[in-house]
Amino acid sequence: MKAALIALTLAFAASAPAFAQDASALAKSKNCLSCHNVDKKVVGPAYKDVAKKFAGQKDAEAQLIKAVMEGSKGVWGPIPMPANKNVNQAEAKQLVDWILSLK
Repeated sequence: MKAALIALTLAFAASAPAFAQDASALAKSKNCLSCHNVDKKVVGPAYKDVAKKFAGQKDAEAQLIKAVMEGSKGVWGPIPMPANKNVNQAEAKQLVDWILSLK
């Protein structure tokens, strides 16, 4: 049992960088990085700040997926976030899961 747990932990740890790399490439391809950055505010908030703000909220994933797909306003100040019509539901979930995983 202990060996299986260790193997599962190692497999997850090995896949984490690939997940982040895939999501980062997706963010770039969908023009998210025109307004956002992982570590610093651009037009919109830094992704790490988003992760911090939504940490522990039960509906964070659903709320952020909706914001990506439909846009939002007033959450981070007066500049609205436009809807990203080039992102489908699965891509929005991948992006949001990555953002929420940032520390």
